[in-house]
Amino acid sequence: MPHARPYVVGFAGGTNSGKSTFVRNLVESIGLGQVAVLRHDVYYRHRPELSFDEREQVNYDHPDSLETDLFLKHLKQLRARQAVEQPIYDFAQHLRSSEVERVSPAPLVFVEGILVLHESRLRALMDLKVFLDVDADVRLLRRINRDIAERGRTLQSVTRQYQETVRPMHERFVQPSCRHADLVVLHGGENQPAAQVLLDHLNSLVSSNTTGASWK
Repeated sequence: MPHARPYVVGFAGGTNSGKSTFVRNLVESIGLGQVAVLRHDVYYRHRPELSFDEREQVNYDHPDSLETDLFLKHLKQLRARQAVEQPIYDFAQHLRSSEVERVSPAPLVFVEGILVLHESRLRALMDLKVFLDVDADVRLLRRINRDIAERGRTLQSVTRQYQETVRPMHERFVQPSCRHADLVVLHGGENQPAAQVLLDHLNSLVSSNTTGASWK
């Protein structure tokens, strides 16, 4: 690989633009041992001092809701080829688990989240910045289905949150961060030609790693 350190790719886009699926498909194609993944959304601040009702009122689409300093620290550690302990977040309860997930260093590091291109400190550590651009109505329908099926939400709560925080924060922070992207993928994970171009590029980086050094 041409870099002595890992090659860092940032994946941003609006809520339910398919970032996780897009990243998961890339990881499976490249190989699990070749990629370390950091998810910004598991770094939501741990607020056990708040009641559940109070935690439900938190604006989770504002940058202040995330512990980006810790995320930044972990990204720097992975760039230095050091393992990190990534939080595990319970989205149904809006709390972090007491357990963590060990993320080992790898030649490629993927960072994923709606706000990763908004944060200039994160952008400075990325070699490639990707934005998944998906129509708002598609993303909303996906969010409704996901939050009801996986996070125990009601249709009323999902639509209220979307109207009060998700859409305004998307327009204020997320969509404007698209201008920082090196690659904009229209239609997200459904854009197979774009995904293949990116996959070919990343595979070429991994295959050019001739040092033989261990990343563990």
